[in-house]
Amino acid sequence: MAEKIIMLNDLRSPALAIPATPVPPSGHLVDALARPLHDLRISVTDRCNFRCVYCMPKEVFGKDYPYLPHGDLLSFEEITRVARIFIAHGVEKIRLTGGEPLLRKNLEHLVAMLRALPTVSGRPLDLTLTTNGSILARKARALKDAGLDRVTVSLDAMDDAVFKRMNDVDFAVSDVLAGIEAAHAAGLGPIKVNMVVKRGSNDDQIVPMARHFKGSPVILRFIEYMDVGASNGWNMDEVVPSNEVVQRIGAEMPLAPLDPNYTGETAARWRYLDGGGEIGVISSVTGAFCKDCSRMRLSTEGKLYTCLFATQGHDLRALLRGGHDDLAIGGAVARLWQGRADRYSETRTINTTGLARGARKVEMSYIGG
Repeated sequence: MAEKIIMLNDLRSPALAIPATPVPPSGHLVDALARPLHDLRISVTDRCNFRCVYCMPKEVFGKDYPYLPHGDLLSFEEITRVARIFIAHGVEKIRLTGGEPLLRKNLEHLVAMLRALPTVSGRPLDLTLTTNGSILARKARALKDAGLDRVTVSLDAMDDAVFKRMNDVDFAVSDVLAGIEAAHAAGLGPIKVNMVVKRGSNDDQIVPMARHFKGSPVILRFIEYMDVGASNGWNMDEVVPSNEVVQRIGAEMPLAPLDPNYTGETAARWRYLDGGGEIGVISSVTGAFCKDCSRMRLSTEGKLYTCLFATQGHDLRALLRGGHDDLAIGGAVARLWQGRADRYSETRTINTTGLARGARKVEMSYIGG
């Protein structure tokens, strides 16, 4: 059978238009639904060394998959410039993602460059990173020394056989746990561990995961298997609703709800009644949280996406490499955000897909989760 290839950069990417009238940054930018721009997620690579069945399955991302050439990727200097422009519009949190971001050579240099950027409010920039943990043990100290605040680590099972089936590259649980320990020792906390739950694949690991991290400094979060992109063969029957996750854990380790840490927090928080810490559940399918979404996403080669479930990006790299100044580029970003009315999860809850016929969503591996 011929290998199936999906070209991620085939999605429509209209040019980001520079407005005729300048839009000076005010430090507070809201979209068409009055949601402020607060978070920027930056994908630094489209490559990953895992082949997780829900994200980059081998039958799509095989050995001949055409990844982006290095010259197409935004440089660290370009990424820092974009971050500075977004911070002027009110962004206070930046998350580095991928692919697997630690595959980007010398990533700690980018961390140091971003750490030097002041925010409009004067508060330190919240600088975080999401990783599969495979290289974290080697990189944790350098990342912390460069100025990274904390990490989120993906781990989908405690059982080695189950985890190896999920990552599909024979990577062991113990190696991810070693990365988490190294991150904790380096001070990259509070550490969050994300488990994507897929019924019939790893849902038997919900309670073992909770049991393992209970009483530790790690905050474990369970994410509903999402309909992101077209490559993972998503089926609603494979979604384990968050309320079922809470019920399974609570039956053995009683839980009580907690208030959100901040407006727009995607995870609903629960605490163990015996004081053993907390868990979170992210209802990405059964419970829409669009109304408080404050995130813009930047792809590896400089396309802006206003929603995780977007069907098109907007080409920012052309402006960066076209000789335009920060005011002009910032105005283009402002106009894009001001026109944003995305609420895919809400419309999907109503009509299952939330998309027009024939539309195709961008892959999660391309713009990060």
